[in-house]
Amino acid sequence: MKLHASAPSALNTFTAYGEGYVMVNSQRHEANLIVLPERLLPWNAVSFDALKEEDFQVFLELNLEILLLGTGPKQRFPHPRLTRALAAKRIGVEAMDLQAACRTYNILMAEERRVAAALLFS
Repeated sequence: MKLHASAPSALNTFTAYGEGYVMVNSQRHEANLIVLPERLLPWNAVSFDALKEEDFQVFLELNLEILLLGTGPKQRFPHPRLTRALAAKRIGVEAMDLQAACRTYNILMAEERRVAAALLFS
């Protein structure tokens, strides 16, 4: 599915997604990824089933308001112990399927919220 921005922007937005990929600013990505308005970071998390507390440490230093966790083709919820440190820093975590995370990120980013999308493809 292609997504259309209402105005061109220098910030990262999802421009399309499909099975096994997302496009950020028209560039295709097929590996786990952290998307922030100003930059992209690789995410070394292996898969949803293998998530560890350490996989979420990177988000503690990003000055976030909300983290959108894209859990692949279906919505799954991480164990609360995995995101406890984020909750302690008052960073909201919303788990959703990968495509919903892309759509929600675009809306929150356009509202100038401090948001990141952490995407797992498996």
